[in-house]
Amino acid sequence: MRDSLPRLSPLALRPREAARALGISQRTLWALTAPRGPIPCVRIGSGKRSAVLYRVADLEAWLAARSSASTEPAKGGAE
Repeated sequence: MRDSLPRLSPLALRPREAARALGISQRTLWALTAPRGPIPCVRIGSGKRSAVLYRVADLEAWLAARSSASTEPAKGGAE
């Protein structure tokens, strides 16, 4: 009997998977992708054969920054 190998978590996601993981559309993800937006991506290859990947760590960091920004008290409010 062969030992079962542990399942590895993906290091990066394709755009459809990344958008689904964030709960947004692919179009919104593309608008948020660098250089237009704050989410970095990795481009592998060139031309029509290139692949765009989003590192899971980058998606988690972006989401964490967004959630901490939304929980901070508003600045310049009425006293």
